[in-house]
Amino acid sequence: MQKSLDQKLAAIHADPHGCREFILADAKDADMAFGIGAPGLSPERHDGELKYKTLAEYRDQIRQIIRQGAVDIVLMSTSTSEQLTIREKMFENSHVTPATRANDATDVHIPRGGKVHLEAARPFRTASIDHMQCGHLDCNDNERSIGSSLGLYSVTFNNQLETDLETLKTYNEFRAEAERKGFRHFLEVFNPNLPNAVSPEQTPQFINDVIARTLAGVASAGRPTFLKIVYQGPQAMEELVRFDPHLIVGILGGSAGTTYDAFKMLAEAQKYGGKVALYGRKINNAENQLAFIEFLRHIVDGTISPEEAVRAYHAVLAKLNVKPHRSLEEDMTLQTNVMSYAGSGKTISIPTPSQPQASKKPQASKIESANKPSPPNSAPDFSKMSSDERLAYHRERLNRSLG
Repeated sequence: MQKSLDQKLAAIHADPHGCREFILADAKDADMAFGIGAPGLSPERHDGELKYKTLAEYRDQIRQIIRQGAVDIVLMSTSTSEQLTIREKMFENSHVTPATRANDATDVHIPRGGKVHLEAARPFRTASIDHMQCGHLDCNDNERSIGSSLGLYSVTFNNQLETDLETLKTYNEFRAEAERKGFRHFLEVFNPNLPNAVSPEQTPQFINDVIARTLAGVASAGRPTFLKIVYQGPQAMEELVRFDPHLIVGILGGSAGTTYDAFKMLAEAQKYGGKVALYGRKINNAENQLAFIEFLRHIVDGTISPEEAVRAYHAVLAKLNVKPHRSLEEDMTLQTNVMSYAGSGKTISIPTPSQPQASKKPQASKIESANKPSPPNSAPDFSKMSSDERLAYHRERLNRSLG
């Protein structure tokens, strides 16, 4: 069966400015970052004890999403892809394309109690291309199509000579191997994971410039299929799309947020030239993932507005007798102001250190009060924060950055 991803990519390249095609992806690769907590909290009652869904439940949700067919890509870890793509052949008669996380640099190493992700990102790759394509080393040519032939490769630049050069060298090596083995990739460019790497107001321009510079020396055979970046607002999106209309730009979802956050960001990214959205926790933390995805598709197809979609989603939850995480009024709240040219900052509200991180229930902290007088893009005043508050800030930054 022809994949919808390939059909849409061809249509976009044929008419980059006029084409309305939009690519949706479900990012179910969180076990490469969060470990046990990746599947999300168990919906069953545990009398206050924090318990997570199992890997089996996580994979069963992926199976449902593949069968639904509303997304174009499902991104997985290599171990999950081996089970669903190679052993179960879930994608064989589906228009959905399987993809795997091709590398896992240190800024996505986030175990409970971990600190590695707080230092400048260093490149690392667990998965091998052969394992992604056929499930074992040294695939023969006939085997390379039985698994995944599309991978996510992520890079993080921190404005440091040694670490950035190491990142570039490792990416060069990956691209060379991928081209030889017929493996496509899309490129995820995270914002710096060090707080003082570049000023907040210059971060969107910094990211756009490193993308253009990194790919300028890459011929078409080695270039990424599309990009996955933090949505920095309309101005940054328009600038990147205008620079090269064939450099297909996609956004990552970040932390769960409100339903309106998710729906509005999707519509705004599309409005200003984005052609792809990869939502991870925004989907995984939804009350009903299949309904949530269905409304994402309706929004990019232009059949419903984000505001109407939030109300309709709540109506579906009520019909299914599913209790929403928030009231409709709360769920209509927009928690970010990157939607307009007026600003690209965020109101930072993070869990206190004593609150379990996985609950994702924001509580006000000293960060908010310390930043109130500051401009929208200003960084928090780390000198006024305890070590626990700084750690919590970085965790929330990762929540916003990872898809």
